[in-house]
Parts: sequence; structure tokens; C-alpha cells
Amino acid sequence: MTLNQNIFLFINSFALQNSALDSFAIFIAEYMPFLFIAIEVYLYFIVKFKDEAMFAFTSVVAGLGISKFISLFYEHNRPFVDNLGVTLSQHAPDSSFPSDHTIFMISIAISLIFFQKTKKLGFGLLLIGTISGIARIFEGVHYPFDIIGALITGFVGAVIVYILKDKLQPINNFISKRL
Repeated sequence: MTLNQNIFLFINSFALQNSALDSFAIFIAEYMPFLFIAIEVYLYFIVKFKDEAMFAFTSVVAGLGISKFISLFYEHNRPFVDNLGVTLSQHAPDSSFPSDHTIFMISIAISLIFFQKTKKLGFGLLLIGTISGIARIFEGVHYPFDIIGALITGFVGAVIVYILKDKLQPINNFISKRL
């Protein structure tokens, strides 16, 4: 048994012990990305932090692009495919590394941390995204290293976009004039 599997089994062992905790974990694991989408919409259309919202969105694209590239070379089973633990929600038996849900949230959070106007919000979202990633382990659809890989991938995607932000600014300006 690997370290990854042992940590998974420890976190996942709390599943099916309390139905309220199970329901809460499933909600956090499955529906937090919608909160992040709502925050992106709020930042862009309501608060008018258009650049911050667009760079966060671009960070998601970069993070998920990196994930897609990784998947071309590395396939990793989900815990339920390996017959480990319990699974609280249905999921396709595709490669689990890194977690796309977590990349989505972490890319947005890290990107927002880079900007003064959204720094505090970004740190709050980083906490929520990390908790949501842990909930994905709890519900049995990801291993811990899938989440750690997603944290790193989301961070790298956001850093790449931040480094390129001056070159990306004309695209933001073009889109802002049309939305």
C-alpha cells in the first residue's frame, strides 16, 4: 500500500459515519465550483474588476491546459477503480491526476491573490478550494496526491498568466469593449 493510498483511506474512513457530514462533504466537493463561477461573474459585471476576473478565467484555462497535457503522458486510477474505500457520488472512471475541480478553484484563487483589489478574496477562495479538494478525497473520487497535484497545477497556471499579464492585457481590453 502506498502513502497516497494510506492517506486516502484515512480521510475516506470518515465517510458513511455521519449522514450530515457525508451530505456536507458531497455539497462542498461537487458544488463549490459554482460559487467560484458566481464570484467571477460578480467581479466582472457588478464590481467591475474586469481585468482581475479575466486574468482569473485565463488562469483556469492555463491550469486545465496543463492538466490536459499531463493526462497525455500520465494516467492514474481513481480510488474506486482500485477498489479502495467508499464512494459517495458517481464519477466516470477516468484519470484522476490532477483534479480538474480543484485546478479550477485554485487557479481562480491564486490569480486573485496576485491583485491588491482581490487579494483577501483570493485567500478566502484558496481556503475554500483546498477544503473542497479534501472533500473530493472524503467522497472517494480522488487520492490526496491528485489534490496536491491540482494545487501545484493551478498555482503554475496562475503564475504563467500573471507573468504574461501585460501581453494578455490587449485581449482583456478587446473583450471588455464587447461585454
